Amino acid sequence: MQNIQAKLEEYYLRLQAHPRYLKIMTLPTLQRWGVLAGLFLLSQVVVFGGLYLIFDGVVVIGFMASILAGLATGVGALPALFFKDISERLFNSMLGAAAGVMLAATAFSLLVPGIDFGDQIWPGKGLWIVAAGMLLGAVFLHFADERLPHLHFDAVSDESLNSLQKISLFIIAITIHNFPEGMSVGVSFGSGNMNNGLVLAIAIALQNLPEGLAVALPLVGLGYNKWKAVGIATATGLVEPVGGLLGITMVTVFSSILPIAMGFAAGAMLFVISEEIIPETHAKGRSRIATFSLMVGFIIMMMLDKILS
Repeated sequence: MQNIQAKLEEYYLRLQAHPRYLKIMTLPTLQRWGVLAGLFLLSQVVVFGGLYLIFDGVVVIGFMASILAGLATGVGALPALFFKDISERLFNSMLGAAAGVMLAATAFSLLVPGIDFGDQIWPGKGLWIVAAGMLLGAVFLHFADERLPHLHFDAVSDESLNSLQKISLFIIAITIHNFPEGMSVGVSFGSGNMNNGLVLAIAIALQNLPEGLAVALPLVGLGYNKWKAVGIATATGLVEPVGGLLGITMVTVFSSILPIAMGFAAGAMLFVISEEIIPETHAKGRSRIATFSLMVGFIIMMMLDKILS
């Protein structure tokens, strides 16, 4: 963990010492933000234009959807600008609803269409292909959990770590889990079914709201600038477009792997729900409200999937 932090600090110091960075930072405030906004827009034109020329419009839409889903982490962090803490009951309700939303999206936007696509490519074998993909997704996250330093929701009370270490490890955990979530959005759009992709993107965005709050509030409690805390929370969601771009381009170029890719994304998401979200909602003795919230989240997402279909 210390090595990772040291490298990040080294890269940040290099950036601050770069002549072009220094030149931009010395500009008046309005000009500085104008230059930064212009550079950002130019980068988006290059990225999206290149994707459209190389692939097609579906890839661009899928990538954009994964970006918006990732940015929902920042939206969820916004209450940290006004509050330093929220009740455990409310937070558990939000996490429970997020789990229900993800469960419904996994079932109706990944597993069911994944089996159908599998049967089209390998008649009668779609179920087994998707099941194999689910196991691969779960094993992938298992090894990510084992190899990368991070902290689970239910381990935040570990007193062997100081507060900053806990939050840093927790942020890494959320970043790890956001990658397969973004990939699931990309894979869903890569199937060519815009409705499934849209439903899944909405589900991931809703699930990211409490995660953003879970990152930002502890940082504010440690004395971080509120906007900086929101910015850090937003950054944890920006790994989702990376996963989204990988997923959508992979299944667009190699359409035959679509069923196993959908199973992989579903397995990874189920791993996150079972390993992280549900245990946290039941950890402090107030599980009933989280259980009903999960059911409400599942029903809402199920209805949304039906309406958009």
